[in-house]
Amino acid sequence: MPRHTLFRKMVLLLVMMLVPIVGLYYYSNRTSTEVLGTELNQSNANQLSFFQSQVNTNIDLFSLWPNLLIQDPDIFGFKDIFLSSEYFNLDIINVVKRIQTKLNIQESSSNWKTKLYIFSPSLGRVVSDNDVDHYDNDDLKKRMKPGWQVKKMGQGDEAYYVFSLFTAYPYSSFSHPEDANLIIELQFESGNIQDMLDKFKSDGRRDPVYYKPGLGVIYNRSADKPLTERILRQLQKETLQAEENRTLELDGQTYLVNVAASATTGWYLVDYMPLKEIVAPIEQSNRLFYFSVGLTLLLGCLAAYMLYAQVQVPVKKLVVAFKKLQHEDYSIRLQAKGNNEFGFVFGRFNSMVEQIQELFENVYMERIHAREARLKQLQSQINPHFFYNCFSFISSMAKLGNMKAVVAMSQNLSSYYRYTTRQERDVVPLAEELAFVRNYLEIQKMRKPQLEFSIDVPEAMQRWEVPLLVVQPLVENAVLHGIEPRSGGGCVRIVGEIGATEIRIWVEDGGKGMTGPELEELRRSLSRPMNEETGCGLWNVRQRMLIRYGEDAGLRFMPSALGGVRAELYWPAGQETKRTVTQRGGHA
Repeated sequence: MPRHTLFRKMVLLLVMMLVPIVGLYYYSNRTSTEVLGTELNQSNANQLSFFQSQVNTNIDLFSLWPNLLIQDPDIFGFKDIFLSSEYFNLDIINVVKRIQTKLNIQESSSNWKTKLYIFSPSLGRVVSDNDVDHYDNDDLKKRMKPGWQVKKMGQGDEAYYVFSLFTAYPYSSFSHPEDANLIIELQFESGNIQDMLDKFKSDGRRDPVYYKPGLGVIYNRSADKPLTERILRQLQKETLQAEENRTLELDGQTYLVNVAASATTGWYLVDYMPLKEIVAPIEQSNRLFYFSVGLTLLLGCLAAYMLYAQVQVPVKKLVVAFKKLQHEDYSIRLQAKGNNEFGFVFGRFNSMVEQIQELFENVYMERIHAREARLKQLQSQINPHFFYNCFSFISSMAKLGNMKAVVAMSQNLSSYYRYTTRQERDVVPLAEELAFVRNYLEIQKMRKPQLEFSIDVPEAMQRWEVPLLVVQPLVENAVLHGIEPRSGGGCVRIVGEIGATEIRIWVEDGGKGMTGPELEELRRSLSRPMNEETGCGLWNVRQRMLIRYGEDAGLRFMPSALGGVRAELYWPAGQETKRTVTQRGGHA
């Protein structure tokens, strides 16, 4: 089976499809976030600049009021009024009333709450929109400075700031108020700026404040003062620029801080907002997207698993079953899960295997019966051949007058005939086969005293069972075709050997031997069907070895170290026990 199943392939394909989508979304989202951050900073900077410009416009407009007021005839003429007594006369009172009316009108012309004061050094009085009073010249001199002046009033939560601007006529007398003809002071409180900060904070995310290092902070009325103070302390660590934006970390929270400076007052407008609130919709969108991707992957894996379980697993079972059939395992049966198409296929497969198994069992039994009949036939061919040779020997011994040999042969022939007629088994222990061989060689030694023989077979081998009469024909051929044609003596040796992969028993003689072409012809004759020219003994032995032990067993010939021919029986190691158990079971 392939290493990568259908489930793995489908999951891998799904992941390969989703990875580019997630990567493209991540890149697009990051780019959008960066663009959003840039645009947000620019938007905040523009809003702060616009707010600052509104404040500056109002303050600059206020800066023009003293110049406008000084052009008024009543106010301009106020500088030339001198008192002849401690009290104002009617004309002066009328002038003061007109001036107060004009101051009131001027103050009402703006949305900001302002206060105008006109100081007359000649009268020693200060006129406001609703009062006329004496003033302290020394205090006025201390407060008169160029540009806008800021003074903190009150303490704690009640603290506020007063902005004031002085104008003197003539301007050269600014540093000497006692020499001035007319002094105008414009005041407004920080509450006006707080009103604008509250409007600027209308969207709820901002928390703008006015800040001047070394002087103080003007908060909006709903400001988080502790947090604002911490942010301002962080900003003080570096020099503030006229316009800038920073990102600060406080308690694990990121804040986007924008700063815009006022060229008119020197105060900084500082606005901050939590970055989390800005990117919260983006993060929510990201979470929804990644959740959707995860859900898609999960559903895809579930669909892949269902396809794997419903299709590939049954197909894999079929493939495994067919492989077992290939190795002749007909006991395999498939169990279907659920009532689907594969249930029908598995049912037909089981039915097919049952029919095949039944057919093979029938064929196998027929082959066993045919094989047993063939063995009986081959075995029966040995007996006439052996009897023929024995009778030839008796005849020869009778002609020579060797009655002892005739008697011995007759007795041995009688024993042999009694054994074969009573022997119902197809296999016998090797020890019995070797006993017959020894008996045969003793008979041949009686006929030819110069004959020498030896049997060297391990004790373990002698307990194994071998086909009946597979060694005796080899010994007989060695004596008749190897030793007999030569004058004088000869030797026959029988050896058994247990190898790692093969069991061997060989019979070799010291006879005349055979040439290479003769050995090759003998080998070919044994592989061909038996005919009149082919001796039945050796052919019979080879056929029984093939039938008993399979294609890896048989009979082979080669030159012997004794000078004659070596005939070797061989079969695969490990089959002797299996064959023994089988045969015993078959003939129990």
